[in-house]
Amino acid sequence: MAKSKRIIGLMSGTSLDGLDVCCADFKFDDGAYSFDLVATNTFKYSNVWVEKLRSAINLDEIGIQELEKDFAVMMAKYVKIFLLENGLLGSIDFVASHGHTVFHEPEKQITVQVGDGQILANQLGIKVINDFRIGDVLLGGQGAPLVPIGDKLLFSEYQACLNLGGISNISFEKNGERIAFDIGPANIPLNYIIKEKFNVNYDKDGEMAKSGTLIPDLYKELNALEYYDQGPPKSLGFEWMDKNIFPLVKKFEDHSTAGVLNTLVRHEVFQIHKVCMQHGIQRMLVTGGGVYNLFFMNCLNENKSTEFVVPDLQLVDFKEALIFGFLGFLKEIGEDNILSSVTGASSDSCGGKIYNPST
Repeated sequence: MAKSKRIIGLMSGTSLDGLDVCCADFKFDDGAYSFDLVATNTFKYSNVWVEKLRSAINLDEIGIQELEKDFAVMMAKYVKIFLLENGLLGSIDFVASHGHTVFHEPEKQITVQVGDGQILANQLGIKVINDFRIGDVLLGGQGAPLVPIGDKLLFSEYQACLNLGGISNISFEKNGERIAFDIGPANIPLNYIIKEKFNVNYDKDGEMAKSGTLIPDLYKELNALEYYDQGPPKSLGFEWMDKNIFPLVKKFEDHSTAGVLNTLVRHEVFQIHKVCMQHGIQRMLVTGGGVYNLFFMNCLNENKSTEFVVPDLQLVDFKEALIFGFLGFLKEIGEDNILSSVTGASSDSCGGKIYNPST
């Protein structure tokens, strides 16, 4: 029997671009899943909120609790605006929220995505499903990446899917099962450096990186980081950047910012190319904010053995929010939405916590 739901997916990524809101109709019929995009929008964060989220890793327990509440209230405000602007009041079955990752250290069985589900449900008067990662972590998994189930079931026409967000991650089929992992940094260090040096949020079109010259010693040290020799499952968080990337950048601070950015882009692209070659990937869907970095994409396309396909820009911007809506759909119909082949958990699982509005 066919099943269908209208769901809003919410995604706040490590790039700190804003809250992505994606409304889609999901359907399961005759053994296949499909979706239709209904409406999308990104609500940009104020400079105050960018700094709050950027520095959240330093908060104590009470500070995290306050952020949980405040972030849920802010998400609810944006969703209400979204519903009104798109004439969707009363038509949504539920909201599926990723929240915003503050801590992600799965080896310590810790992963925290702020945005209290009960507060969000109460504010909206709509059922909310969130906290998708922790169940997998408690099963010994990385709790990430979670998007590959959507890649597998919604975008199977591509050999692989690459997302260029704060971190670059990839998902593909190998020997009959889905493999996925974080390749390395993408926008996080680029945005962080440009913000620190020039107080702008990103390097528009990658123009500054393009104007710089590769710093060979920095390039060599970046590519020698241990993470790149590890096999999947593996995932990254801001903590890893703070420990591994930023100290190297500081070591070369006497070089031009343009040179550092150029070297970081070349390094990030090299790691993506290496993965494509290792796994024989010839055609790949590319989404995420990094698609707008023209210098990054030009470097990526220098590898002629892989075709990097950029879809409709709505999908570029909202694929992750869409798939978190899909994770909620799978939770709702009782199907597994987290793949142990991807996360390294002891078993597949159906992640997410359900919150109904308090009456």
